[in-house]
Formats: sequence, C-alpha cells, structure tokens
Amino acid sequence: MSNPLHIRKGEQRILRLFSLDMRPEEARFLQEPGAVAQVLGLAALDDEQVEVFPVSDLEEVGLYGYLSEGCGVDPAQLDKSALDTAQGWVLLLRSKAFEGNEVTLSPDEGISLMGIYTEDGTDWSAAPFQTESAAPYSAAPLASDAEARRTRQIVLTFVVGFSLVITLVLLKVLR
Repeated sequence: MSNPLHIRKGEQRILRLFSLDMRPEEARFLQEPGAVAQVLGLAALDDEQVEVFPVSDLEEVGLYGYLSEGCGVDPAQLDKSALDTAQGWVLLLRSKAFEGNEVTLSPDEGISLMGIYTEDGTDWSAAPFQTESAAPYSAAPLASDAEARRTRQIVLTFVVGFSLVITLVLLKVLR
C-alpha cells in the first residue's frame, strides 16, 4: 500500500495523476464502474470524474498536451520531460470525483502519484462597457399613450381584416 493521501472537504479544480504499474488487463479493469474506488480504498467515487487510459492513446498530443490543453492545467505546473517519457497506463482523478467529501485515499500497490495539478478557473472579470448605448437612460424614449393606442388600433384592424379574408377564402373552398 502507498502513502495515504488526504483530500479536504469541498476541494475543487484539483487533478491527481497516478501511474499504474500493473498488467494491461488489470489497468483495463479499472475502467469498470466502482473499480477505481475499490483500489483507492473508498466506498464510492463519481466515475464520470475518473479517467483510466494508456498514455499511447494520446498519440502525438501526449500526456503533457492532454493536461495543458485538454484539462486546462497551466503549463508552468507541468514537467514536460517527465510527462513526455511516461508510458503504460495512467489514472486521472478530478476533485469532483469525491463529491465535496473529505476522504483519505489508500492506493493499492502499483498505483503511484505522478503529480497534483490545479485546473485553470474561468476568469469572470471584465472591464466595464464604455459605450454610449450602455449609459443609463440612453434607450429610445417610449411611445406616448396616444401613439401606442393608434398602433394597437392599426394592428387590431389588420388582424380583423385578415381574419375576414381567411374566413371568406375557406367558405369558398368548402363549397
């Protein structure tokens, strides 16, 4: 058994990458629902937040590219040479897998931590709009009550007239 890893309650945007030193059929088994939770010593995990795959599946993107471009990890956190030389199967575990719970991971033999990374969050900051149309009270003035009443009368007349024409056409067709 490896050293236990403590996951704090409410943890967010953390990725843990593990290397899997095991036969390919054993690693493939970890893709089954609940299997990763079992080998990490947990009762349950959100399997949607767990990835188990051979590094060779990443082809020319590689593990470095997958983490930086695919997972949003800042390249400054990554050791490119170590990730580019990684082989075999890996396990990628997102914080969401723990569903906000505090847990302690006790990985089985053959599962070793390669790295802990922080996913970039969305930058919601923005400069305020500096356009005339964004200024308060810059919209076109509302129509006066008389104009609004006149518009409603025109629309009502059109609807009644159109309904009358449709009715006459239908009566002619049904004869």
